[in-house]
Amino acid sequence: MNVSLTKDLSVYQLVLGVQSPPKALSLSPATLLSLVRAQIDLLIEQQIVATLWVKLPPEKIWQSELARYQSLVGASSLIYVYQLAESERAQAEGGRGAGEDKGEHSTSSVHHVRVQLPANSQLRRENFLMVLSPQFCSLVLAHRPLKKRENPILGKANTKKNQPLLIITTVDGKIIQQVLDGIQQATAPESFPMLLTDFICPSAPEPALMNQLLAKQLQRLDEINRQIMAERTAKLQQQNQNLHNKEELKDEYLNNVCQELRTPLTHMKTALSLLNSPNLKPPQRQRYLQMLNTQCDRQNSLITGLLDLVQLERNLEETTLESVRLSDIVPGVVSTYQPVAQEKGIMLAYTVPTELPAVRCVNGGLRQIVINLLHNSIKFTPNGGRVWVRARVHGNCVQLEFRDTGIGIAESEIPKIFDRFYRVRVGATEDYGGAGLGLTIVQQLLLRCGGSISVKSKLYEGSSFIVQLASVGDIPRAIATEHE
Repeated sequence: MNVSLTKDLSVYQLVLGVQSPPKALSLSPATLLSLVRAQIDLLIEQQIVATLWVKLPPEKIWQSELARYQSLVGASSLIYVYQLAESERAQAEGGRGAGEDKGEHSTSSVHHVRVQLPANSQLRRENFLMVLSPQFCSLVLAHRPLKKRENPILGKANTKKNQPLLIITTVDGKIIQQVLDGIQQATAPESFPMLLTDFICPSAPEPALMNQLLAKQLQRLDEINRQIMAERTAKLQQQNQNLHNKEELKDEYLNNVCQELRTPLTHMKTALSLLNSPNLKPPQRQRYLQMLNTQCDRQNSLITGLLDLVQLERNLEETTLESVRLSDIVPGVVSTYQPVAQEKGIMLAYTVPTELPAVRCVNGGLRQIVINLLHNSIKFTPNGGRVWVRARVHGNCVQLEFRDTGIGIAESEIPKIFDRFYRVRVGATEDYGGAGLGLTIVQQLLLRCGGSISVKSKLYEGSSFIVQLASVGDIPRAIATEHE
């Protein structure tokens, strides 16, 4: 059965309209829930058959209280439920899936009467539970005030979650009777044959019932408080665990940094002590001087790489993304490395079509990605090898591939190459130098802009690093067909 309202109705205004209105308290929604549960507890314990007038939030936690009362008290109770129209309710529930909790707050039961709210009803900002029976009458009412304006000119509203409610709870028969009379006046008589027109609220409930209600309210408030404290404790424990994990990672990181910085110093100290030998021959002296030069370069590379990584991780989240074309970046970086490649007898080439769509990347990050990956390809490719860079459309992304005929990477090493300070070695002692931070920086930059990188490699045959970057805008069909 459906009931319609002939005029707008506000239970909150009806309560405030009595001669001495009760004071509204600014309380949390959790407190409102505890008050509602205490009322239901009392009705169930005393087996009070009552008529309930209800407008509660649609979530399962609220509607289950009505189901609990009706299932435990019996079929004689009657519940009038105020609700939004179907289309408006779907919009109000927003993110919830269609039909979710339908069984919990459905009003199709013969003991429920739907009261549809008109558009822009004041009741949209109110929730209440009114209990009517000859033994006991009560009203729990919550009014959600308009959100405060932070800036009256811009009209930005306060979006703070869990905004306090103005809550009124009363067992005063005069106040409840005025609310009931107001509901009768706002309801179309022909659509409401079951309205309790002759019901008169008792002026006050029995003292024993009041004592029991107060005890149940205290129990429910204590339950809510314990639940809140448990949630806060769990949250604090999680935060402490996260801090502990960060501290452990920091300690591990510092240990790795110290160890990496200590290694070149140890080699330099060894070379210096050997240079002081009186019987040192010129070829040996030259070898130790070269060792010093190599380790100084290694130390400088480590310090520079560490500073770059620290700066990147500190500012990465605040760095803006930019739209950039690969054809504006790759050719310039390749020409910079051409002299290095020629010196090693490496053939270096690239294929980057100018019509490729732009990609989204960290400001200045695409150039750094290309530099680091190209530098690695040349460094690990022996004399007479080949290195080439190719860009093409791949699905909704733009793919940038760095391929070489270098030393390759063992399959067991591939998962480790993006770790800080990890350096690929071929053979027992061969070390290609470097800080072992280039690929770490590449991965961090790609994670920030939603890109990815994958590796294919075979030992002594070469490697292929494939970068996927999100394109900006739609990809022209002709380009997609040509390059896929």
